[in-house]
Amino acid sequence: MSGIVNTPEPPYYAVIFTSERTDGDNGYAEMADEMEKLASVQPGFLGVESAREGVGITVSYWESLEAIQKWKQNERHLLAQRKGISDWYLTYKTRICKVERDYGFEKTE
Repeated sequence: MSGIVNTPEPPYYAVIFTSERTDGDNGYAEMADEMEKLASVQPGFLGVESAREGVGITVSYWESLEAIQKWKQNERHLLAQRKGISDWYLTYKTRICKVERDYGFEKTE
């Protein structure tokens, strides 16, 4: 997925994952692609946006707290979490937020 996610009318939830990586890939890119594909078929998943330059920021959007909890407990996601701690991250932080309002702009030609 790329670009800005087209989310539904609020409320919905955002999981903000910020991280600083270790040196080298060590299988990170392959697992990141797998996690994005796997998350995209989870019930309640709305989309994901990601950027990395120094600090990485990934925001995933979800219909409910229950959907987030089920994703957190997904077997492959649990493996990725363990690999993150052992191989890929110097530090990370996860924040879960309820989106109560959103707005935007899109240029049309």
